[in-house]
Amino acid sequence: MSIAYQIIVCGSIVPDPLQTLEPASSPTGPALKNEMMLPAVLDPWASHALYEAANLAKTTPGSKVWLVSLGPKAKLQQVMMSVAQKVPFELVALDGPSGGFTEASDVAAALAEAILAIPGLDRSRMLVFGGWESASRGAGATMQMLGERLGIVDQFQGVDELKVQSDGALEILERIEGGRHQVSRCAGAPALLGWATGNLPEPKNNPQVGMANMRLMMPALQKAKAVKLAGEGLAFASVSLPRQMRQTRIVKDQSADAIAREIVEWIKK
Repeated sequence: MSIAYQIIVCGSIVPDPLQTLEPASSPTGPALKNEMMLPAVLDPWASHALYEAANLAKTTPGSKVWLVSLGPKAKLQQVMMSVAQKVPFELVALDGPSGGFTEASDVAAALAEAILAIPGLDRSRMLVFGGWESASRGAGATMQMLGERLGIVDQFQGVDELKVQSDGALEILERIEGGRHQVSRCAGAPALLGWATGNLPEPKNNPQVGMANMRLMMPALQKAKAVKLAGEGLAFASVSLPRQMRQTRIVKDQSADAIAREIVEWIKK
């Protein structure tokens, strides 16, 4: 039994991981130094979710993918110029902060409102994808809160694989403790999946896909709704980078056992 899914992928933009990040204070609270000047990419966790969604839509006739993204509009436009060439999707843009100093519940509320406003949304066929974690909003709670606001009971986190069965049921491979996986089975949509790494490589750039996406993407960016995350009750006493510690000694003619004992003693201290 083939079901045409409506797949909603939630993903924001983050600073390029090759950049050096330095916390700084701003009038609105903690931020990153020169944040708007840093090159940005689509969150790596959300990227996996997007590629898996596009693959599912490709193999399930009639399915469609939306990417709901909350971030500064100017930065979103820069990133989407490259992401648009990867896979087909329709963008739902929200103009707001994308940094890690935001409250997960506020982000989930903004995403839920945007998803429910999608024209023609059929919640009985809806699958919500997103990153199990995030390179900026690493609270690990945003997707769960989003699912609760959308009334989705069947939620799966740490997903590495999704298979649609002949009867329409979903077979999901989830990560669990101890480096193991468990196989879960869901009757079907609606469901929420927080993706880990998935199984698919990054798609190659396709200019034709990019041109098709851009026809709808630019109008979506122009009418992006401004979102202000309240963050009520949220305060930061201090924000700083982890300190680097390096203690080096050059010792000759010492056995491996002696080196191991010395390392163990150093760790205990």
